[in-house]
Amino acid sequence: MRGKEIRLERIMNRNTKKTIIVPMDHGVSEGPIPGLIDMGQTVNMVADGGANCVIGHVGLALHGHRQGGRDIGLILHLSASTKLAPDPNSKVLVNSVTNAIKMGADGVSMHVNIGAESEERMLHDLGMVAVECMEWGMPLLAMMYPRGKNISVANDIDQVKLAARVAAELGADIVKTVYTGDPEGFREVTRGCPVPVVVAGGSKTDDRTTLELIEGAMAGGAAGISIGRNAFQHKNPAKFVRAAACIVHANKSVEEALEILKV
Repeated sequence: MRGKEIRLERIMNRNTKKTIIVPMDHGVSEGPIPGLIDMGQTVNMVADGGANCVIGHVGLALHGHRQGGRDIGLILHLSASTKLAPDPNSKVLVNSVTNAIKMGADGVSMHVNIGAESEERMLHDLGMVAVECMEWGMPLLAMMYPRGKNISVANDIDQVKLAARVAAELGADIVKTVYTGDPEGFREVTRGCPVPVVVAGGSKTDDRTTLELIEGAMAGGAAGISIGRNAFQHKNPAKFVRAAACIVHANKSVEEALEILKV
């Protein structure tokens, strides 16, 4: 097996070929928000629930990952901006693939906002990181969002299709993007992208709404989910991830998932 294939098995379930990712990179963009005060504790809880991997910056690797409990994959995030920046949509490269390897990461991720004024530079960075990932056998997850002054509807099917396809064309192994709102629309995205697509969880919502998003995305051909706040800010992160897993990995319904949350 090649290096990418070996590492991908720490990010995606080798039997279902699906994944549950919990992004925890918010410390750079938003600071120590609820759920990410004690990163190690949160990592342990989502791992206990069955998450396949977490995403974070160097701070997560240094201060919160694999400090006990069940093992879980690590994707090191390489790009960043803060909410106080003149343009928060402008993500800059803050780390490298070689450093991620040194830190024991199983993959790396990049964030690109298609339609932003700085799209040109972000695409350049994504392409260069993808080439480096090919050299070192490191999986690359690309977070692709239609965002910018000319983007009025963030989940427009044509724009989401473009964002996902761009990532695949530039060498990403997994694409994370927004849900289009219905399975049929999202299937256009997954059919038009030759690599696995995972759906972003978005803003904090109630359990049913989030689980319905997951069910719809999976019906639309998603390879899994990448859900942050709705997982790590849940009153019981382990139980929520377990409920999500029954949809992603076992093809259960929303109603069956909600039963898990009642126990």
